[in-house]
Amino acid sequence: MKQIVVISGKGGTGKTTMTASLATLAEGAAVLADCDVDAPDLHLILKPRVLETFDFLGLKTALIDPDKCTECGECEKACRFDAISDFVVDPASCEGCKVCTIVCPSEAVSMVDRISGHAYVSETRFGPMVHADLFPGEEASGKLVTMVREISARVAEKEKKDLIIIDGSPGIGCPVIASITGTDIALVMTEPSISGVHDLERILGVARHFGVEAMVSINKYDLNLEMTGKIEGLCRDMGVEIAGKLPFDPGVVEAMISGKTLVEAGGPVGDAIREVWDRIRTKL
Repeated sequence: MKQIVVISGKGGTGKTTMTASLATLAEGAAVLADCDVDAPDLHLILKPRVLETFDFLGLKTALIDPDKCTECGECEKACRFDAISDFVVDPASCEGCKVCTIVCPSEAVSMVDRISGHAYVSETRFGPMVHADLFPGEEASGKLVTMVREISARVAEKEKKDLIIIDGSPGIGCPVIASITGTDIALVMTEPSISGVHDLERILGVARHFGVEAMVSINKYDLNLEMTGKIEGLCRDMGVEIAGKLPFDPGVVEAMISGKTLVEAGGPVGDAIREVWDRIRTKL
């Protein structure tokens, strides 16, 4: 089973629109996974129909047993997050640090699981899709990404699909590491800007660190040819292949509004993405 992850060093570079277009070109042969759990939006284009829902248990929350509590106040004094008031824990404020369980002389405080989000298995017009959402204010998004990927692998095995296409998280943090680890190819989306070059260099470093082969696609390359040249030079220096360059096209906005992938909508960007897909397939 092969896995392609589409990532970017920063948000807004066309990562999700590229993922949706690759899903179109896979023609039902792939399982799709939206691992941008903090701000998922692949569903806006693919309009999935949810088939299964799974609870995601994130950080544990402290719980005070009133039958054991002597109301000594040690837990409230020790809590740096002001999560305990009148010997009751506010789950929204608790950070799960467990200090209250340590200082409680009567062992009245325990750590309990809490639902921090949900993962879903859905059906789309391009095949099965696994996605998730993390509740506002919750943490451990890297664990939820791992959960999405594990479910995706099970779905791929069950459906006899030999490819998983992953919409990864932006940046270089824990969710990104969870998105790219163990994948076969990381398609890195970037744009011809100062921040685009800077963040591209960082995410390529992450991919190299984890031994994942990276390819780069430059979105709206013709808006700043000088910066595009710098990106091409950076890729040459790092030994990274340019998978393709996507031109600026106002029609992209119209495609997004109508809920179509760029390949479905057609046009110069869709044609460029087809070339990217052909280059990726030669690597697989």
